Amino acid sequence: MQVASLIKRQFSAILLAEGSYIYDKALVTVTNVYISPDFGLAKIYLSVYNTDNKQEVLLNLEHHHQRLKQQFGSRLRKHMRRIPDFDLYLDDTLDEMYRLNALFDRLQEENQMGSDGEE
Repeated sequence: MQVASLIKRQFSAILLAEGSYIYDKALVTVTNVYISPDFGLAKIYLSVYNTDNKQEVLLNLEHHHQRLKQQFGSRLRKHMRRIPDFDLYLDDTLDEMYRLNALFDRLQEENQMGSDGEE
């Protein structure tokens, strides 16, 4: 998956350069990239931190899609013959992990985790 890695690196650099104009103080990182077999579409998954309204950040990015696509094309032009279009998705894996950890901690405190072998 060299192409996905290249896209991840280049899109991360674009977010670093352009991000403060688009979503202010939020921290956005590229967590994963899936590329279609024909290299026509890249699904870019983003984690958003330092804000409560993650969906608004994603909407702002979508609003600036054309600007991001222009930067994307100019960065990839040297590396790829065909520049894929891209869709942005919110990766909430880390949020889900924190939620589950909090749930397990609460269950542990309430002694609802079952027996741990001690009798």
